Amino acid sequence: MTTPRPHTAGSAVTRRSYDTVAERYAAEIGDELEGKPLDRALLDAFAELASDGPIVDVGCGPGHATAHLARRGARTFGVDLSPAMCGIAHRATALPFAAADMTALPIRSRTVSGILCWYAVIHLSQSERAAAYAEFARVLRPAGHALLAFHTSDGDSRPGQAKHLTEWWDRPVDLTFRFLDPVAETAALAQAGLTLTARLDRAPHPGHEHPSRRTYLLVRRLPQAQGQAPL
Repeated sequence: MTTPRPHTAGSAVTRRSYDTVAERYAAEIGDELEGKPLDRALLDAFAELASDGPIVDVGCGPGHATAHLARRGARTFGVDLSPAMCGIAHRATALPFAAADMTALPIRSRTVSGILCWYAVIHLSQSERAAAYAEFARVLRPAGHALLAFHTSDGDSRPGQAKHLTEWWDRPVDLTFRFLDPVAETAALAQAGLTLTARLDRAPHPGHEHPSRRTYLLVRRLPQAQGQAPL
């Protein structure tokens, strides 16, 4: 790994908020994959696609998806903005985790075969997402895969809109949740050098998650062209 750069003011606010709710978040969300067969199938396919090298779970939270990948034989580790989340994830899984900002990943260039990033870019502005996607392209090996998931809409919000929370599970937070446009995110990923392999849109699983529509994007870093300078 490389030395991480300092957190921005916005990421520091998000970090403090998730530190505040980390224990409750893990208790509420940590077993969610049990009720999501489609998500498990996507993770299984991703583990196979990126099986030739390490996979990093970016925005890993309490590490439940990281652990699922490990159970499928993947060499995986996690990073999350929240040190409290990383501590919970390590205690629960014994896998390696590190606190880091996804717009400045402490990972050497072209060293991972896969990046999982589920429901983490929703806290970033458009310019911050562009910076994160550039980081994904930098750390991925040529032809490496990334699998992203994000909310697109719910009963109150459409793509491009956002919700702001000042309280979550009776704890004070300062969090913005963005609903993203899959077409716009696909274009932003392509601008970073990550080309679309597959897209899946789905409705929520009743009783197992927030009632929002979701999109999954599987993208791949373009193989390095002859004469092209490495990222």
